[in-house]
Amino acid sequence: MKDKGKMRWTFRVYLQWPLYLTVFMILLTAAVGAVSFTAGLIVSAFTLVYIGIALWLYISRKRGILAGLIAFSESYDQSRQGILREMLVPYAVADRTGRLLWMNREFESILEEDKTVPPSLTALFPEITKEMLSTGGETVSIHSSFSERNYRVDLRELVMDPLAQAAADNGLEPGESRITAVYLIDETQTLKYKQQINDQKLVAGLIYLDNYEEALESVEEVRRSLLTALIDRKISKYISSMNGIVKKIEKDKYFFVIRQQYMIQMQESRFPILEDVKTVNIGNEMAVTLSIGIGMNGESYAQNYEYARTSIDMALGRGGDQAVVKDLDKIQYYGGKAQQMEKTTRVKARVKAHALRELMENKDRLLIMGHRLADIDAFGAAIGIYRIAASMNKKANIVLNEVTSSVRPMMERFLDNAEYPDDMFLKGSKAAELVDSGTMLVVVDVNRPSITDEPSLLRLVRTIVVLDHHRTSNEIIDNAVLSYVEPYASSACEMVAEVLQYIADGIKVRPAEADAMYAGIVIDTQNFTNQTGVRTFEAAAFLRRSGADITRVRKLFRENMKDYQAKAEAVRAAEVDMDAFAISVCPAEGLDSPTITGAQAANELLEIKGIKASVVLTDYNNTIYFSARSIDEVNVQVMMEKLGGGGHRTIAGAQIQGISVEEAKNRLKEVIRQMMDEGDVS
Repeated sequence: MKDKGKMRWTFRVYLQWPLYLTVFMILLTAAVGAVSFTAGLIVSAFTLVYIGIALWLYISRKRGILAGLIAFSESYDQSRQGILREMLVPYAVADRTGRLLWMNREFESILEEDKTVPPSLTALFPEITKEMLSTGGETVSIHSSFSERNYRVDLRELVMDPLAQAAADNGLEPGESRITAVYLIDETQTLKYKQQINDQKLVAGLIYLDNYEEALESVEEVRRSLLTALIDRKISKYISSMNGIVKKIEKDKYFFVIRQQYMIQMQESRFPILEDVKTVNIGNEMAVTLSIGIGMNGESYAQNYEYARTSIDMALGRGGDQAVVKDLDKIQYYGGKAQQMEKTTRVKARVKAHALRELMENKDRLLIMGHRLADIDAFGAAIGIYRIAASMNKKANIVLNEVTSSVRPMMERFLDNAEYPDDMFLKGSKAAELVDSGTMLVVVDVNRPSITDEPSLLRLVRTIVVLDHHRTSNEIIDNAVLSYVEPYASSACEMVAEVLQYIADGIKVRPAEADAMYAGIVIDTQNFTNQTGVRTFEAAAFLRRSGADITRVRKLFRENMKDYQAKAEAVRAAEVDMDAFAISVCPAEGLDSPTITGAQAANELLEIKGIKASVVLTDYNNTIYFSARSIDEVNVQVMMEKLGGGGHRTIAGAQIQGISVEEAKNRLKEVIRQMMDEGDVS
């Protein structure tokens, strides 16, 4: 606006300069006349002639000059419009509703490809909303497609206050002073080339046979080479079908490389090799299962390989018989239908026990922590680690922020007990004050930092050890110096009981401690009916020899009337979805540990004939808690992972904040339908 005003003033001065000079001539004449009257008369004559000529020029030429300027302006404007119209970049102007007011030839040629589409920006590109048209003067880019071409649509809002009349002439609403400039950048070829480059990237993958040794032992020795050859052939044929290469690096491990263009095919088919390899049968009693780890879109091939190693570790940590794909920070899971095979060898437990002992010997204090709202399994495992620390004369504390009703009866045996110090149990805030360079943190029964009892300790303590039996998820404690995660195990107490037997000779477990660990196994296995293997009974036998009393444990965990009534109400109010999934809500009012009661109700619902899985929801402290249970037909871990949780194949859970019970039930039903559609339900 300032530039336009300055231009008008300059033009006005240019036209009026003879008048200004006339004033000067009059003053000059007066000055000369004051000196000499005769000379003044002569000068005044010339002044009058000049004034006459100046007036004639100003009056007669002003209109012509203005007309010439207007003609130039019109010509310039037409030239500018012609340049815009013939510009090779598609350009248009739209009002605030998206209606196209004007467009150049390139933009018109695009519209001519599909004349059925109305001249509206929102109709051409559905991704553009009316709100996007008000950019506030900034350029907004939207990627969209039209008539089988891909475009980047650049939008920029323009202010047109000085052109109100022109706006009205072009159909804008009275008083509207803003329009949106639209630029189209055809990026079809660019995207095509990018896709071609992306398709040619190499993807690194690892294949591990989950139960190679066990499968070989189940077949005659003379036929073992045939079993191996058939498995090799299945894997080679699968990778070769995608123009990949595969190399056997160990007797039960393979490395393969494929182009990234085949990843869509593999993911959409959900890795059929997982099921195909199970069909190999030459008399072996046990079907062979395998795990696949894939890394892609890393900065280098080496990084893709590291991604693949991470993926295969996650696949094995989740129980095997599945594929895990790591795409930068995105992780996807496929398969996981087979029941986890128990590992009968204790070599791993012995190795982990010795490693744990070495770490503990170099530390002065141990902090032991489970998950938030600790159950008896987390409590019993913490007690077991406490016994190891005490036997090594190390100061130890168990972090416990909130004591649930399920834990309280067992915990009371350690309180006010002369055999145990008063600071055996600490709040998380108090434990944080004790952390120094000589502190070690042992996390039991959990591998997700967000649900640990005191997450801040994970950042404060440098030496962290994890012992857990839950299948791993995307969220893991990634700064642990020692991680012992075994999804085959029935409970964390089973794992700790094994470690106790190998970590040192002569460790004497006290009866109260044996009761706590035995109770953890009993509760997590539902009285030895779920996720129970040979090693589970061996751990229970060890604890029984150490003084665990079955009757005493049973008495400690009898239910009160309110809990029993709440559980009965949850069972009574259950609804059956898809003729196979029992869904109910457990009342939380008046219960000390409603989440525990909800889990017990889920166990009860699973006893109903025809039910493949049960899920009980509990609304507690503004959080919806999911307790999911199954026998063998449904992987409830996958179900709960879709809701942000995790767990075991047959026991899992999740937590969601900020939603109602009905919304949570609807989300659960959507997940169930999705799993049915994807074939994840047997």
